[in-house]
Amino acid sequence: MSNSTVYQQLREHLHYLGLRAAADALAPALEAAEKTKPGYTQFLADLLATEVEAAEQRRLQGRLRFAKLPARKTLEQFDFSAQPSLDPRMVEDLATLRFVEEKANLLLIGPTGVGKTMLATALGHKAVETGYRVYYTTAADLIARTAKAAIEGRWATTMRFWNGPQLLIVDELGYLPMPAEAASHFFQVVSRRYEHGSIVLTTNRHIADWGAIFDDTTVAAAILDRLLHHATVLSINGDSYRMRAHRDAIDALRPALTGGEFP
Repeated sequence: MSNSTVYQQLREHLHYLGLRAAADALAPALEAAEKTKPGYTQFLADLLATEVEAAEQRRLQGRLRFAKLPARKTLEQFDFSAQPSLDPRMVEDLATLRFVEEKANLLLIGPTGVGKTMLATALGHKAVETGYRVYYTTAADLIARTAKAAIEGRWATTMRFWNGPQLLIVDELGYLPMPAEAASHFFQVVSRRYEHGSIVLTTNRHIADWGAIFDDTTVAAAILDRLLHHATVLSINGDSYRMRAHRDAIDALRPALTGGEFP
């Protein structure tokens, strides 16, 4: 059997086994092997490493698609100097993702624009890249989807979905009030995930004000009881990034507004 025939047969075997990356890498790998003369074991190890890397990338892209995270942000991009109330060491500890492994929660509390969503999504991206199954939603969307599921008779299926991710990020709790039924739905999600999976939650309301969010102090207390049992709470009290940008723009224009000339 000629070398050409063996090569084609090998490519066909690799494709048949679903090892497409290895099949595509076979020709250049053989060319390189002619020069470097690796052992048979090393050649096979290098070829299969190409397939493993491709498989890991496919899984990563699949996790990213499932997660529905906003545009990628990293913790390195976070401006800690603008938020002096936030301890960088606590964020560094959270970045180890030990809290996800321990099925603990994270509450990010503070006014609009201080970086809560950025921190939550940066941790979410890091968790996805580490191999965890992550899902991002706003509190309003979560409630809308549970309400629709209840009407359509898909409650059990929907609860399984919310219970599935190892890390569930719930953004913007407190911007809209939750009537009794919505509060009950939110409680069910939190309760089912209790000690089963982690929740990262961002809110503009301090814990003492949660009775106003849910319009029911009993439900608010039950939700907090489960969220806070194994939780880290970060309060961010600095200025809004957007308001700082507006002030900086105004400061840049002030000389012209007070009699100077525009550059």
